[in-house]
Amino acid sequence: MEPFSPEAPHCNGASSSSSPAVSSDSPGTATSGTVRNGSVATTTSQSSAPPPSVPAACLPCRTKHLKCDGSHPCGRCTATGIVAECAYVASRRGYKGPRRNPNNPTPGANPNKRHASSSPPYAETTPDSCPMMLGHAPVTMATPSVHAFNPSIVLSDQSQLSFPSTPSVASIPVYRNNYMMDSTAMALATQAAPSIQPPAATLPERCFEAFYHYFHAGHPFVLPKRNLLELLKCNSEPNLPVVMAAMRYIGSLYVDAGPAKARFLDEAIQLCYAQGVRKDGFLIQALLLIIIGLDGSCEQAKARELLAICERYAIEIDLNKREFAVMHGRGDPIMEESWRRTWWDLYICDGMIAGVHRVTNFLLFDIMTDVGLPCEEEEYHKGCIPSPMSLEEFDDKEFLDEDREFSSFAYRVAAARNLGRLMRMPNVMFPDAAEVDKMEAHLSNWRMHLPDNKRDDLDPNCQLDEMMFQAHFITHACTIMLHQPLSQLDSSPVQAVNSCAPHRPVRSGDQYNAHTKHTVTAAYEISKMVTQAVPVTSHTHFFTCVVTLSSIVHLSKWALYMIEDEADLRQQIRLNIGALNKLSKVWKAANTAWGQVKGVAQEIYRQKKAQQITPAFWVGYTQEQMMTSIQADESIMNEFNQGLIAQVGVTQAQ
Repeated sequence: MEPFSPEAPHCNGASSSSSPAVSSDSPGTATSGTVRNGSVATTTSQSSAPPPSVPAACLPCRTKHLKCDGSHPCGRCTATGIVAECAYVASRRGYKGPRRNPNNPTPGANPNKRHASSSPPYAETTPDSCPMMLGHAPVTMATPSVHAFNPSIVLSDQSQLSFPSTPSVASIPVYRNNYMMDSTAMALATQAAPSIQPPAATLPERCFEAFYHYFHAGHPFVLPKRNLLELLKCNSEPNLPVVMAAMRYIGSLYVDAGPAKARFLDEAIQLCYAQGVRKDGFLIQALLLIIIGLDGSCEQAKARELLAICERYAIEIDLNKREFAVMHGRGDPIMEESWRRTWWDLYICDGMIAGVHRVTNFLLFDIMTDVGLPCEEEEYHKGCIPSPMSLEEFDDKEFLDEDREFSSFAYRVAAARNLGRLMRMPNVMFPDAAEVDKMEAHLSNWRMHLPDNKRDDLDPNCQLDEMMFQAHFITHACTIMLHQPLSQLDSSPVQAVNSCAPHRPVRSGDQYNAHTKHTVTAAYEISKMVTQAVPVTSHTHFFTCVVTLSSIVHLSKWALYMIEDEADLRQQIRLNIGALNKLSKVWKAANTAWGQVKGVAQEIYRQKKAQQITPAFWVGYTQEQMMTSIQADESIMNEFNQGLIAQVGVTQAQ
């Protein structure tokens, strides 16, 4: 319904226009009159009589709160040109229920006035007409009672009155405001549209996701998750379920799997040893995953047994040859890259297990191979695999005119090859042996010829480059293993730290030599790697033994009677203990190393504390230096005691 037009003439102020007046006898009889000062004065013979009252006003006049003359149409609607909208609806004002004689109305009463009955006796009233619209034509609507009257009833389209068409509900923009809904409406809306919760992930699914989230970056030889899922849909590789079982076992180390952890391990091993299992690259991947998991869980003997089997299978199927990737790659560059990575990760793990435990001898170092070097991690995951480069090209890169860039994985392979050269060295008895200088030349050349973007552990996007991280800590560990036996650091105070490797006795000397400098510097660099802004558990578990090796050097130095940088040294020890503590949440081997390093640190602290009782100990110290040293000692001792209590609780829980 259109509103009252603002341009319509209003009855305020003096005007020469006239407006019809309604007689009290009939709503259709009107006489002339004039408008003065907003009031209507009739010109009938009885000029002193009060103006007749109108029982009901039309809808436009009622909406604008203006006086209506009660005509059909009224004078105001006629003057403003909205005759089509002039309609009357009976008013409920003053209704007090049915009267005694509703069928005998008072003579001379206005027929427009509603009678006190549930159904007014209109002459045109039919079951199909609307009793609330005066003079309205019959419509297809049930006759409402007085008690069910609603002024906001929308008239039917069959009405003879030309009301403006109402837009459809679908064309009206609706804006829902939940803050303006009452509690009942809110409850109904909630019931009408319940939130759909995704189903909870099962434990195998959680382990699968944990494998890629925590582990895959440290040993990225399995296919990327997207490609692996696509291959699973094909169901064309019989040993792919074996890889999936090994991945579930690795993922269970990072989640709260409970007894299922042992069940996943048994399932993976049984599938690897199943009768009739085919020897292929997928079986090598499954065995390598199990080997890494067992080695980090203090199952070194079982890991070495599987490692020997895995190496034998790999050589039997020619995984160490370049053509293997092409023959078994299905024409997919990503799968071909996965096979190259499988060989080189097996090569690196064989070297790290031999280097940190010093039991095996790095068998694959002596195996001839021409497998291409892996590409960058980003290229592997995006599927943009370049043509692989060879080891010869890597070794001769400084002598070639071409300026070729090699991946972080390639520098990781080069670091593992230096570890193999170190393990092939004969026993050195004297600090000035030529073999030591040759080996140091390999390590120094690896460091000096790194490109600028490989000198730290960050990729171009300032994210941790795990491959370069491992390459750096392998090189630092090689430096310690080369120089520590020839240094002047007495290792007898740390002989109890043997979780990763047996104790190697080193005699002390009167002063530091060059080997001691190399050893201490490498240990410091390893401790600095702990400060990377990433979770320590995101690194490979082999970082546990590298941190332990660094701790042995720090503790050997701290056990000396007098050192100048004792405050800084304590911070390095605390960093290593904290890293081992974090790694112990996933790897059982780290928990063992954490307890051993912390126990030796407590013992060294007690000995140094007893030395402080002697007055000669404080000679040369100022009072401020004495108080600072005592406060630092108390802080370290409190940390050690809290750590010891936590370790006892973990042991009892196990």
